[in-house]
Formats: sequence, C-alpha cells, structure tokens
Amino acid sequence: MADTEPSWELLRSFLAVMREGSLSGAARSLGMTQPSLGRHVRELEAALGVSLFARSPQGLVPTDVADELLPHAEAMAAASASLHRAASGGRTDPQGVVRITASEIIGGEVLPAMLVPFRERHPGIVVELSLSNRTEDLLRRDADIAIRMVRPSQDALVARHVGAVKLGLHAHRRYLETHGTPRDLGELATHTLIGYDEEQPYVRALRPEGMAYSRDDFALRTDSDLAALAAIRAGYGIGICQVALARRDANLVRLLPAQVDIGLDTWVTMHEDLRRSLRTRLMFDHLAAAMVEYTRGVT
Repeated sequence: MADTEPSWELLRSFLAVMREGSLSGAARSLGMTQPSLGRHVRELEAALGVSLFARSPQGLVPTDVADELLPHAEAMAAASASLHRAASGGRTDPQGVVRITASEIIGGEVLPAMLVPFRERHPGIVVELSLSNRTEDLLRRDADIAIRMVRPSQDALVARHVGAVKLGLHAHRRYLETHGTPRDLGELATHTLIGYDEEQPYVRALRPEGMAYSRDDFALRTDSDLAALAAIRAGYGIGICQVALARRDANLVRLLPAQVDIGLDTWVTMHEDLRRSLRTRLMFDHLAAAMVEYTRGVT
C-alpha cells in the first residue's frame, strides 16, 4: 500500500459511489461532474495501492477491498457531520443542527407535532430526523439524540426515562362492523391479523401468554411499523399499535385491553459530551418533557 494518506474529499467520493452504485449517481449526489468524481476514485486507488471497483456492463462493481473499507468511510462521514454540528453548538444563541434518531412510529407519527413548538421558539436550530427501528450508535455520533425502547448500557450516555409507551390490539370500526369483535384471545385466530415478518426478541418477551400472535397467524406480514399502522387504519385487520396514537383516531377501537396491555419503557438519550452544546441540551429537555406527556396520555 502506498504511503500517501488520502484526503477526506477522495474518501467522500468513494462513499458516494458505494452508496449510489454509479459514477453518474455519485456525481449528482455531491454536485460534481462525473469526470471529476472518476478522477477522485482513481486518485484514491493510487493512494491506497488497491483496486476499488471493477468495470462491468452493469456499471461499477465494488471489490472485496472496497466492501472492507466501506464501514470505515461511513464512520468518517459520521464524524465529519458530528464535527460540523459541534462547531455551531457552542454559541450563546441556539443555532446549528441537531440529529435525532427514533423508531418509525415515534419519528413519523409522534415527533413532528412535538417539534413544532420547539421550532417556533428556536428557529435557528435545524433538525435532522432519522427514522429507523435499528439502534443507532450515539457513541460513534451517528445521531445526537436518540429515543429508545431499550435502556442504554453505555456509561458515556445521558439517559432520561420518560415512561412506558403503551401498546394494544386495535382495529378500524369498518373492519369490526364487517367481521365482528373478538371476545377473547382465543377468537383472534378467526380474524385477519397484522403482524411482523421477522420476530424480534422483545416481541417474544412481551407477547401475552395464550395469544395467537406468531408469524404463521398473520394475514399481512411486515417489519415496517408504519406499514402495519397504515393497514390497521385502512381496515385490513387487527394489529398492535401505540394506545396514545390510536386514541387520536375515533375510528380505531382498542380490543381486549385487559388481556393485551403492553408497556415499552422509553428513554431519551444523548452523549454526555453534548451537554455543553446549548442547542442539543435544549432539544433533549424539550423532547424528554414532551415524551413524558405522551406516555402519560396527556398529548
């Protein structure tokens, strides 16, 4: 391998090609010309002394070396973004970017309304919202603040418990008018059920005993919580969703609350170093207070 240390500019171009799958797509994403981006790739290959892409009729095919380098380039990109956010975090007036990660449902259905009053008070703060049911790494600074249904175990994280998000069985009135209302858990087997495609460990731990709610029981399977919620709202069948969220829609009916009453303890979390960032601290306190109200059913 050559001794020349490649610049971040070259690595950023490499990462764009890996993400987009082509020189043209990578060039568009970075606002560059295709020849310039191609030159970056060649310079990076020369600096590293390796071949990163094979040319084929289908386009660029990453080599094994490129696949090995990808997570390191992604970590550098995350660090660069974190650096830019930190650079604007020490001002006395709250400005800059705060990146928040949350689950699909919390991020897509709950947080937007919570962020409106924050925006009105702090218009200089830009929010980046990452929706993912995957737990992003706050220690690596993939995000500044995370809302999690798993208690953080790392000592370097500041976590505030905001209560338990309640889950229950729900169906649209239209579905119940057509198919009837189950009177107990045993009758669920005769209904159209909406559930997961791949069972996660927390699902097994929380499922009530005797409840027919496994993969083989579902007429619609999806690992997207937003898709499952949309199916419930459409009247497709019976599924599990957040009680506070369903309460906002008069057409959604909670079923068998005495038998199915699941609570997911929830934390708002950030890296302890970000307590010195005014904008991050303001957002953390705002989300923690708003999530407490949400879990208590106030909002």
